[in-house]
Parts: sequence; C-alpha cells; structure tokens
Amino acid sequence: MLKAQDPVVLLQHGGLDSLTGKTGLAMLRYRQGPIVAVIDPAHAGERLQDVTGIARSVPVVADLAAALPYGPRVAVVGLAPSGGVLPEAMRADVLAALEAGLSLASGLHTRLDDDPVLHAAVQPGRWIWDLRREPAVLQVAQARAADLPCKRVLAVGSDMAVGKMSACLAVHEAALRAGVPSAFVGTGQAGILISGTGVPLDAVRVDYAAGAVEAAVTAAASTLPDTGLVLVEGQGSLCHPGSTATLPLLRGSQPTALLMVHRAQQTRIERVPQIPLPPLQELIALCESLAAIGRPVGGEPPPKVRALALNTARLDESEATVLSQQLSDQLGLVCRDPIRHGADGLLEALMTP
Repeated sequence: MLKAQDPVVLLQHGGLDSLTGKTGLAMLRYRQGPIVAVIDPAHAGERLQDVTGIARSVPVVADLAAALPYGPRVAVVGLAPSGGVLPEAMRADVLAALEAGLSLASGLHTRLDDDPVLHAAVQPGRWIWDLRREPAVLQVAQARAADLPCKRVLAVGSDMAVGKMSACLAVHEAALRAGVPSAFVGTGQAGILISGTGVPLDAVRVDYAAGAVEAAVTAAASTLPDTGLVLVEGQGSLCHPGSTATLPLLRGSQPTALLMVHRAQQTRIERVPQIPLPPLQELIALCESLAAIGRPVGGEPPPKVRALALNTARLDESEATVLSQQLSDQLGLVCRDPIRHGADGLLEALMTP
C-alpha cells in the first residue's frame, strides 16, 4: 500500500538513537522514495546525520504539527518496541496524522486499524496499513521456487538483528548499479516498508510459512528476466533458542546461494548470552546441510554459503579491515562489511556459478 513516491513522515519518538527505532533508521538508510520529516521530540532541531550517522538531509521535528508544512502523505511508525504495542508517547501524533488526512503504515504487532478511535479518524481515500497481517491466500509449500530460472539468495545469520536485511539491500543496490536485474523480498516490517511489498513471516501460521515465502519469491521472480537475482531477507537464526524462521525461508525460497551474516567478534547470542555461538565453519556447514534437503530430484545443486557479510559497526576501520581479511582467509570466502566497504565483492561471489 505504501508507494515508492509517497512522501513519508517517520514517527520515531525516542528511536533515533535507540535500537527500538531500527525500522525507521533502516528506512532512512535505504528507502529510495521521499522522507520529508522525522518526528523525535528528544532531537527536534538537530541534524539527522549528527544523531544517526546517516547521510540524509531530513528535518527532525517535535510533533506532527511541525511536520505538516513539509507535505507528508503517509505517516510511518518507525519503532519496533518490545511487545509490539503502540507507545503511548506516539499516540497523539498518530491520531493527529490521521485527522490531518495522512495515511498510516505500521509494522507493530498491535493492529492500529482495530483501534476504534484511530479507525474512525481515517479520512476518505486514506488508509491504515497494518502490514503484519497473514496473507489472505495461503498454500503449503511444494518447492515450487526450485523451478524458477533466476538466482535466489537467502541471507542466514548467526543471530537476530545482525544485519541480514541491510546486507540484502546493499547487495540489491550493488546489483542494480552493475546492471543485474534484482528484486528484494522483505520478510520483516522494515524490509516490507522499504520495498512496499513482501511477506510478514512472523504473522503467518507455521504450516503456511514456507508457502507464503514461496509465493513472495515467485512473485518477485516474475518481474525479472531469467538472468535476474532475487534477494530474500533473512529472519532469526538457527542458533537462537527462540527462533524458527530460518527453515521456512530455506524451504520456501529454494535458494541457489546463501549469504552468511555475522556480527564481528560475537561469540554468544546477544540477548540470551548463556547460549554460545558455534564456530562459523560449523554454522556454515549446518546451513548448507539443511539447505540440501527438501529439494526436488534433478534440480540445481544444493546451495552453498558463497560469502560472509560481516557487521563491523562496533570496530574501528583498522580492526574491521584486518578481521575481514582474516575471516576471508580462514573460511575461503569473500568477507566484507557491506555498509562500510560496499557490497560489490559480495555480489560477485553470490553470482558466481
């Protein structure tokens, strides 16, 4: 429902310098369409780049009234708070946006269109898009994506929130620059908001999760020539005790290659530190083994991890360069931080037959 050309105001209350704001921060980094203002009372009047490090010129304002002169058409909830409930501090601006004739997009688990006050405030011709809704048409996966002629890359991670979406989007941008027809399949709220389409994997019943991925990948592939590339945003991690997302992504996308994503020097699950991470060699072997089953007879060879996208945000430039080279030598893979060093090398490795 959110179109690429829609002027957006981001509702980022308290999220410009917090992990809870990762949805909005991702949109600021990757959305190609216009973002005309950001609402965050804590940083109103400050330069966006000074607060976030993102080189995008967007005014930061205190409330919806201050954002309206910039001409937004859609208000987007940029927060991903624990529990997925609309923060009370944001509610007044959400209501004000609807009353002012804006549409509203939200990836919260709480469905804002089910709120009677917010629903009643929607103006004629406007809408509330609660993107975390199960698709209306569902099917059980049958490895249909294996028949697609295009390349299909799935990002798999050593943990949650290590940069799987960012890595895919960086490779997607590199592909377009290189003249490779490319499509990105969002599977989480930020990825769907950035691309305008995708499948909210955590809203789909488990029996249909792989089928929903299969349908989304097939739809993306239909927009590409046979030489194209579909990049599928990863979710969760096989290493995380609370995550089940990787398997339906593997089954539904039937990938031709895997992109491993890892945070530099991380040895334990970030939010469950009693769970150690296996060595990367072991994790790579596990992902390749799982990807090798559930595939049609006579199809393409099982996918391999072709490259490592290394999140070096917590390292300085020298440390990042040295560690990337060490891991590349150790694993025999191209290893790059796609944000810091660019994704051209990752793209080349993923496209290699």
